Amino acid sequence: MSKYRNSKIEFTPVSLETLVPVPTDIAIAQAQQPNIKDVSKLAEEVGILPEELVPYGNLKAKVNLSILERLKDVPDGKYVDVTAITPTPLGEGKSTTMVGLSQALGAHLGKNVFTAIRQPSQGPTFGIKGGAAGGGYSQVLPMEDFNLHLTGDIHAITAANNLLAAAIDTRMYHESRQSDEALFRRLCPTAKDGSRKFALPMLKRLEKLGIDKTDPNDLTDEEISHFARLDIDPETLTWRRVVDINDRMLRGITVGQGPKEIDAERETGYDITVASEIMAILALTSDLADMRQRFGDIVIATSRAGDPVTAEDIGAAGAMTVLMKDAIMPTLMQTLEGTPAFVHAGPFANIAHGNSSIVADRIALKLADYVVTESGFGADIGMEKFFDIKCRYSGLIPNCVVMVATVRALKMHGGGPAVKAGAPLAPEYTEENLELLEAGMCNLEAHIENAKRFGIPVVVAVNSFKDDTQAEVDFVCKGAIAAGAADAVVSRHWMEGGAGSTALGEAVVKACELPSDFKFLYPLKGTSIKEKIETICKEIYGADGVEYSEEAEKKVELYTKLGFDELPMCMAKTHLSISHDAKLKGRPTGFIVPIRDLRASVGAGFIYPLVGQMSPMPGLPTRPAYYDVDLDLETGEVVGLF
Repeated sequence: MSKYRNSKIEFTPVSLETLVPVPTDIAIAQAQQPNIKDVSKLAEEVGILPEELVPYGNLKAKVNLSILERLKDVPDGKYVDVTAITPTPLGEGKSTTMVGLSQALGAHLGKNVFTAIRQPSQGPTFGIKGGAAGGGYSQVLPMEDFNLHLTGDIHAITAANNLLAAAIDTRMYHESRQSDEALFRRLCPTAKDGSRKFALPMLKRLEKLGIDKTDPNDLTDEEISHFARLDIDPETLTWRRVVDINDRMLRGITVGQGPKEIDAERETGYDITVASEIMAILALTSDLADMRQRFGDIVIATSRAGDPVTAEDIGAAGAMTVLMKDAIMPTLMQTLEGTPAFVHAGPFANIAHGNSSIVADRIALKLADYVVTESGFGADIGMEKFFDIKCRYSGLIPNCVVMVATVRALKMHGGGPAVKAGAPLAPEYTEENLELLEAGMCNLEAHIENAKRFGIPVVVAVNSFKDDTQAEVDFVCKGAIAAGAADAVVSRHWMEGGAGSTALGEAVVKACELPSDFKFLYPLKGTSIKEKIETICKEIYGADGVEYSEEAEKKVELYTKLGFDELPMCMAKTHLSISHDAKLKGRPTGFIVPIRDLRASVGAGFIYPLVGQMSPMPGLPTRPAYYDVDLDLETGEVVGLF
């Protein structure tokens, strides 16, 4: 096979039979699964060599990053980011639209296409929505594997994160009980032959301290003290443990209450795994060496002297890399209609940067003429971070933005009744109401303006539901074009699969040929932390200003002093409003954004401001989705993932 992308490879679509009414997501997935291709066949069709494939069964496989070296001279395909307006709590079908668009491009329009989708967290899977592989007749298969455990990536992230957490507390414990000499003796023990040596991370710490010695026996007493004692200030610790379940009771905990851990007690808490800096690094890294470096750069606290303490100082970065060595490879899967998909990384956009991995996108862009990815939640969160963080580190510039909108959500933004998961929709959402729709169009207009602010053409996809009237969807399309969209089309992929999204596919193909003038929202150099935050809040959210808590002010000062002020900002805020307040719908004005705290994710490469009461650990509702999830003991099939 040529090192260049082979456009002559015969792609074989998988036929899809649609039913009315549309069955549950899991029923559709299980009915179609026997028809889809073996992963080795899929890999052959898209140009992945057998030696680049690491199979996990016959329907999914990891892809080795060595493929990037083989395909380094291949021109990139077109790059499409799917984003959305501010959603209702039900979501607006962004992932489903992305999959439907890919199915349309590949199975119906004859384009060489790849989907790059995020891996879901088990928190929402068991908490609020049951599944994240798309929906209806636009899904990634196997649906159960996708939603539950896949290849263990999120488990690896959890292990790597918590290894570092354990290492931090252990180091603080031993430092509080041992002299400098005793610490050094245990860190660099004498071997049976009488020799002593530094481990690799120790050499990196010596270099950081300016100690040009490689033999432990050559260190002076002063150098031993500097080397062995990290002297972590517990008040500055930001590294928390993680678990991939919505567990509100872990938001605040006390550790160190064991009978042998006298005086080691401290308050801390858990975040959900997908909010971990390890997840962010997985999504933003370029290769194993880069990931290893980023792990070492993680800042977990400062010393009592005010110096940053890193995972490299702790000595855990190498072991964390070992735990993550397979997770860095994207997982190859496929849609209901046989088009290829990479599933990789899964950070939330409201409490992380909300984008799938750079490595998956880069591989896909070498293999396909069109790569369709998504940025999490609304464009004010995921898309802004996609441009200002992901594109900054990847060097990849999208050719087109697809803005997903629904009549239902626009009516909500126009003042319609509250939309609640599990509750029936009010009549305002199931009956024609152009007045509500018109009042809510301001939300779509704001998001179109924000996408155009980055200089990228926008196509609006009206994700249409059965209760939408022709007058309503026509109104949205007309209004979107008037607001500056290059095109606006109705998509019925949920009900019809790729066939229902061909008009969207054609619009995207045309938009990818339009001229663009990409630009970041703010420069990294020459702008302060506050200036970056305020630019996002004023230009993207429409705020009048920003206010900082006392703790946030201290963090701004500290991170500036430590040289972190040239990092981009990753805002942690509600996804249910353009503003910081979930209750403010439409296009709010006259509000001030409160910054409660900031965290430095130095390894990932961003500052993480916490807006208002936004929590990095979601909670379960009264009636979680796990009530519906079970196992058919006769067939062995999973039921209830909807």
